[in-house]
Amino acid sequence: SLLLPLLPLPSFFSFLFFFFPGCAIIRPPRDGGIRYRGLTQEQILPVDYEIEYICRGNRVIVGPKVRKCLPNGTWTDMTQHSRCCKYSSSPPRVTRAARGHAMLLRASLIVLLLLLWPRPSAGKKKLYIGALFPMSGGWPGGQACMPSAQMALDLVNNRSDILPDYELELIHYDSMCDPGEATKLLYDLLYTEPIKIVLMPGCSGVSTLVAEAARMWNLIVLSYGSSSPALSNRQRFPTFFRTHPSATLHNPTRVQLFQKWKWTRIATIQQTTEVFTSTLDDLEQRVKEAGIEISVRQSFLTDPAVAVKNLKRQDARIIVGLFYETEARKVFCEVFKEKLYGKKYVWFLIGWYADNWFKIKDPAINCTVENMTEAVEGHVTTEIVMLNPETVRGVSNMTSQEFIAALMSRLGGKNPEETGGFQEAPLAYDAVWALALALNKTVAPLKAKGRRLEDFNYNNHDITSEIYRALNTSSFEGVSGQVVFDAQGSRMAMTLIEQLQGGSYKKIGYYDSSQKNLSWFGNDVWIGAGPPADRTVVIEEYRFLSQKLFAAVSVFAGLGILLGIVCLTFNIYNGNVRYIQNSQPYLNNMTAVGCMMALAAVFPLGIDGHHVHRSQFPVVCQFRLWLLGLGFSLAYGSMFTKIWWVHTLFTKKDEKKEKKKQHLEPWKLYATVGVLLAIDFLSLMIWQIVDPLHITVEKFTKEAPKEDLDVLIQPLLEHCSSEKMNTWLGICPLFFSFSVFFYPLISQSVPLSLFGLLLLLGIFLAYETKSVSTEKINDHRAVGMAIYNVAVLCLITAPVTMILSSQQDASFAFASLAIVFSAYITLVVLFVPKEESPVLYCVLHENDKLLKVRSERVPPTEIQTSLTPRGKKTSQYRHHCLIVRLFLGAQCGDSTAVSAEHQRCCQNKKK
Repeated sequence: SLLLPLLPLPSFFSFLFFFFPGCAIIRPPRDGGIRYRGLTQEQILPVDYEIEYICRGNRVIVGPKVRKCLPNGTWTDMTQHSRCCKYSSSPPRVTRAARGHAMLLRASLIVLLLLLWPRPSAGKKKLYIGALFPMSGGWPGGQACMPSAQMALDLVNNRSDILPDYELELIHYDSMCDPGEATKLLYDLLYTEPIKIVLMPGCSGVSTLVAEAARMWNLIVLSYGSSSPALSNRQRFPTFFRTHPSATLHNPTRVQLFQKWKWTRIATIQQTTEVFTSTLDDLEQRVKEAGIEISVRQSFLTDPAVAVKNLKRQDARIIVGLFYETEARKVFCEVFKEKLYGKKYVWFLIGWYADNWFKIKDPAINCTVENMTEAVEGHVTTEIVMLNPETVRGVSNMTSQEFIAALMSRLGGKNPEETGGFQEAPLAYDAVWALALALNKTVAPLKAKGRRLEDFNYNNHDITSEIYRALNTSSFEGVSGQVVFDAQGSRMAMTLIEQLQGGSYKKIGYYDSSQKNLSWFGNDVWIGAGPPADRTVVIEEYRFLSQKLFAAVSVFAGLGILLGIVCLTFNIYNGNVRYIQNSQPYLNNMTAVGCMMALAAVFPLGIDGHHVHRSQFPVVCQFRLWLLGLGFSLAYGSMFTKIWWVHTLFTKKDEKKEKKKQHLEPWKLYATVGVLLAIDFLSLMIWQIVDPLHITVEKFTKEAPKEDLDVLIQPLLEHCSSEKMNTWLGICPLFFSFSVFFYPLISQSVPLSLFGLLLLLGIFLAYETKSVSTEKINDHRAVGMAIYNVAVLCLITAPVTMILSSQQDASFAFASLAIVFSAYITLVVLFVPKEESPVLYCVLHENDKLLKVRSERVPPTEIQTSLTPRGKKTSQYRHHCLIVRLFLGAQCGDSTAVSAEHQRCCQNKKK
């Protein structure tokens, strides 16, 4: 009967029945139904999902109104039933006294419930934040970030000037930095009361999942530990913000350091995840713009052994590593095994690892702490400035140093080096403040529109837009520095550069990418003398000719030129002597000039980069070509002309007598030499106009110096060459022959069969005319001997010089000595016998009285005429003539030694 007075208060009793436990089944009661929160009846309901019974018409629930799905697959209080009972609007009859007692009891109960019912503190309404803190996994950043965020919430809730009518509450789960686990937790956050106004994920992989799904629920996502560049995409993640700058902010700093230390070649190794792949893509674009080459790009999923071996094999020196902390230990264990550390190498790592990450015992690796410490020494880290280095009180009225002290107190004395996310804790702290300030900024605009923050639901786009607008314009001083978001929702900040020195990290500089300003402390320390080279240093070293050899050969060439001058002078001075005249002295003069030109070519042959600048070397090549080409054409061409005409006139027996009677006109000889010389001259001229000689550099196998230096010597040798060397050498006939020993100096290989044709032909003609005796060209035997010697020297020197073309000393020695000896032999064989030719001493007697003595290299008749007194007959006098031939030992009876007139003079002498 005490319950009957309560029936007129259905709303109050419904409120009481909502919290009254009872039994029920998952089927709705009769005359009732089930209200599903966000899902349809056909969907599978998750654990902890709640359903609510509702009744039709004038009925109320008697028994449990709400049931919850338990982990064992059953619903709460399945043994108790819920019923829809009809509510009667006509109260039962009661006495006046009973009615009075009932009203008194009802009033007392209402007062009691109002006094005992829990109310929000100071009338504040709660706003819920759904957070995912990774307490374990690849980056256990939640270990420090969650206490930091909670500390910020406590301070915000105690502020009367920020959200005075609201209280922020954090609902958090452990995502384990695993997108798969985060999917399940996100489902629970979205489909479990209360409604969350903002989501706060941590790891990049988790944030990618959450931010992409949040748009469907009109939720703002504010991350404190995501650095993936892929998240800077407003098309894909329209409601995403982060207080952790993008990982691409490291890349301008890295490029600046590469340029500072003059590195143009780097290598990379990454863990195969989206955050590192997109970061590396951005780095590749930036280094390409800076003229820096990524020579090696390696990646791995779980085991980095093969990737590290490939870095070693391809001589990587400057290596950028992108991986999480757990994988970093695996990488550097392999680095230690491969000896990919020390003074030759520099590693660039991410700076948000724990300070002692390499000392943490990890069962996944088989390296000791000492091994790891040795391998990581000297590496450089780039880290976003996450703690304000200045002593400034920000919006939370707390300096960065005070924040660290407060955080250490909340951690209960834990070692910061062993606490995941300790470096990112200021970012989580400022993330809560950024959210609180943005929500506070939306209160007035929403009130103007007749809305409130507590009206937010997953279908309300207007409130989300106001929160987005407020966050996008945020700008305040936090414990991590100035908090400002760019157009993609990423935090803009400076970069801290640190180096591991002696097992601990030392700050060596800051870089502000927005201002492109590098602040350098100058305390960087290197294992070697300085920053290592980005590759094995290859020192180009030109091979030059031995100066002693050049000087010695030059002396011989100079003496040969003097000998040529003497021979040429002798030949010109004695040009009126019949014996000289019968040797075709003009051709001999050409031979002497050609030999001197060939000898003069020895000097430019020995000139290289040791004597002249590289830009002047083509001129030296031209001197080599023209001096040696024209010199050989003159010398060999004139000798070849003599032997050719001797063979043409005197080798056929039937016509020998007739030919001997013919007079050999000198102009034919000169014309022959002129034609050959003109052909060579025109060929050389066209060659130099169409395809001039230029420098080619021959590279040899790199050599390692004896000293312990990280360098290799690259020997280089300069050659004179042209694009179509073989074609040009094959144009002029005489040039064939001279090229046999000259071409190896200006190229690499020559078909010997072509260039030796004229030499072989000259040998053949000399052999054919060895028994010919003629006064028209009386020195053809000496010419044949010269051709023999020159041909043999050239044919021997040519293949040897080709083989030794890469050895500058040996090649020059063989080629230059071949030129010198060829010239010497030619000059000696042609000219020395003429200086020692028969000397005719004639004595004129008259009646045994000595009248005159005359010595000449002329016929006796001419001497007799010159000795006979004017007006007298030569027959009146008796002539005594003596023939003397030094060295050659010619006697009067030697018919080949002197002319017929000489023989008659000898006969008179005998008489």
